[in-house]
This record gives sequence, C-alpha cells and structure tokens, in this order.
Amino acid sequence: MTEVSMRKMLEAGVHFGHQTRYWNPKMAPFIFGARNNIHIINLEHTVPLYRDACNFVQSLVANRGKILFVGTKRSAGVAVREQAGRCGMPFVSHRWLGGMLTNFKTIKQSIKRLEEIEEMDSDGTFERLTKKEVLGLNREREKLERTLGGIKEMTSLPDAIFVIDVGYEKIAVHEAKILGIPVVGIVDTNCAPDDIDYVIPGNDDAMRAAQLYASGIADAVLLGKESLPMLPVGEDDFVELDEEGRPTQQKPKRGGRKTRAAASADAKADPSEKRAAAAEEAAAPKAAEAEAAPKAAEAAPAPKVEGAAAAPKAEEAAPAPKAEEAAAEAEAEAPADATDEAPATDAADSADAAKEKS
Repeated sequence: MTEVSMRKMLEAGVHFGHQTRYWNPKMAPFIFGARNNIHIINLEHTVPLYRDACNFVQSLVANRGKILFVGTKRSAGVAVREQAGRCGMPFVSHRWLGGMLTNFKTIKQSIKRLEEIEEMDSDGTFERLTKKEVLGLNREREKLERTLGGIKEMTSLPDAIFVIDVGYEKIAVHEAKILGIPVVGIVDTNCAPDDIDYVIPGNDDAMRAAQLYASGIADAVLLGKESLPMLPVGEDDFVELDEEGRPTQQKPKRGGRKTRAAASADAKADPSEKRAAAAEEAAAPKAAEAEAAPKAAEAAPAPKVEGAAAAPKAEEAAPAPKAEEAAAEAEAEAPADATDEAPATDAADSADAAKEKS
C-alpha cells in the first residue's frame, strides 16, 4: 500500500474544512483552528485514522469480503469510478437509488433486465426489431448502465461501504446502518460522525483529495487480494472453505466417478483417440489371460508327476497276469500240435499196408 504522509495530504488540500458558520460541533475534536472563517482540520488525527481504515479494508478483502465504493458528487465520481475499476470492486458514481441496499432484491431484477438487453444486442436480436424499438431499448440500457453499471457484478450485499462525503450520501449511510454494514467515510467539518464506523476527517470537496482517498483504499484492496490463501489444485473442481474463508483439508478419494475436468477431456478427444483407447481396453483382458496361462502351466505338472510315479508300480503288478496268460496259451497249443501229428502218422501206416498187400 502506498504510504500516505501528512505532506501528501497538505498538497491535496485535505486540511481545508468548511466555513465556520456551517460547522458541526461533533467534529470539534478533529478541528485544529480557523483561518479566514474556514476551519482547518488537524491532520495529526487524520493520518492515523486513515491508516486504520486502510488496514480494516485490507483485512476485510483478505477474508474474501467486498467493499462498495460510493461517491456521486461531481468532484468524487471520476475518482471512485477509476479506482474501483482498478481494484475490481463495485461502485456507485452517478446517483444512489433509494433501497439499493435495503431493497436489493428489486435492484437485482433491474440488473437482470440490463443483462437481457445487452444479450439481445450481442446475439443479433436488435436486427430483427424496428428502429423505434431499438431506440427505446438503447435508452433503457443507457439509463440502467448509468445507475447500475457499477454493481452489475455484485451478486449479494457488500461487506462494507466506502463513502466520500457522508452528508451528501446520507441515504447510503442510513441503509448501511439499518443492515449493520460497516461504513468507512470521509467526514468534513459540516457533518456528524455518529453513524460512521471508520471516520476519516478531511476535505470532501476537492478532486485531488477525493483521488487521494480512493487510490489509498484501492491499494488496500489490492494488498488484501494478494494475501488471499492459494487454493490447492487437486482432483476436485470445488474446494470447501471454512467459516473464515480458508480452504479445508479433504481426504483423498479412493477412486470412482470421473471429475468434470476428466469428463470434458474425454468429450473433447478425437474419434481416433477414442477407438485407440477402446482397443487398449479390449486388449487388457487378453493380456491378463496370457499372463495367467504360464502360471497355470507351472501349477499343472504336479499331478502328472504323481501319475508318472504311480505308473511303475502298476507295471510291476502287471507281469504276473501276463505270465499266466502265456502259460495258458502254451498248453492250448500243445494238444493242437498233437492232433496235427496224429493224422500224419495214420496216413503213413495206411500207405505201408497197401504196399504189403500188393
């Protein structure tokens, strides 16, 4: 954060108050004196109070809070719009609509209407309308953009508001007080500091002073954003936060459904890549079976060895029956040979008898 010294405040004219006849007695503790019927603000009080306000804004943004910049005066509108845009915070620089905080539900409907008109312009709907209808929609959009353009991105009530000239923006301060929203305000000598949580006594009419206030608060916002805790990058798209806005530690998942990032990556994959992935998935079971086959072959020989060991025993027991069968065959062949020899001897005897008769 850029250090704001008393010299810078003197150069910006922060010490000049209003005429003495317009003063508010409640601002007496912050008034140094009067010169030429103009009150002089004591910057020895302004500098520490301004630093306290910047520290509050920085801690608020570091806890993921939002601060609304409010400055609708001509001297403050430009500074509020530029510095709020630089730090990425919502702002109101044209006119404060009654109920912008207390009736935020209705304000959100107007913001939605503004977004609808912008969408019609972007998608080419205006080209199908008549010239009169397009002119009416453009006028409506310009009006909504002036009053609500700075809070289009504000989806909920702010955590604090920063106001330049709390007397001129008394409606905004009153609504914030009703809702309990802290107010950081620039309070001049003609205003009451009662409803302001962080009072910054100073000139609220000079453009240089308004630029100094707004730039300091914007720097505090940027410092608060830099101190935000880094969210861990893991498998989940969403990270849970505790009550203080810090990321909670999550237990690792054991597996299951794919994350959104993985699903979107699968959807964007080329058809050839999908076919290759399917082929790999189909080949995976076959590879598993091929790896399991050698293991089954190693386990199978054990029963065969047992069968081979039992075979010799069976062969040893088998010769006895085979020997008996051989003996029986020999006995059967013996009578057959005898019968064959008998006819041969009978024929020889008959031949000898015939020779003797002759």
